[in-house]
Amino acid sequence: MFETVLLPVDLGHEESWRKALPLADELRGKTGALHILAVLPDFGESIVSSFFPSDFKENALNEVDAALRAFIEGKNLDRTTPHVGYGHVAEAILGAAGRVGADLIVMASHPPDELRSILIGSQAGKVVRHAAIPVLVAR
Repeated sequence: MFETVLLPVDLGHEESWRKALPLADELRGKTGALHILAVLPDFGESIVSSFFPSDFKENALNEVDAALRAFIEGKNLDRTTPHVGYGHVAEAILGAAGRVGADLIVMASHPPDELRSILIGSQAGKVVRHAAIPVLVAR
């Protein structure tokens, strides 16, 4: 069993947690901690970000945090801590893994559309390539 498991999720897509959550819960055993991470992507300094109100990021992070806490409560998960990241998804996952001292990352592999995969690759693939700890990819 693992002591500290990180599970990145996209609350808007059930396939990001439907198979991965039971695996993460089982692999942490009866005493391990589960850290669930939701990442708000960064719009950067692009022209798009100029159309959002100045408090958009803070409000969005608060809403994601509330939704993640409700998700955890709804799944009746004990020994589980919510985390909200911001920025590039793979970087946020790897950063969170280091901050919580994770010894395993469990994540889903979404089948990305072909063009998107060619242009930017999958987030799971990026995490697998750069993680210093084991990564279990649930399909």
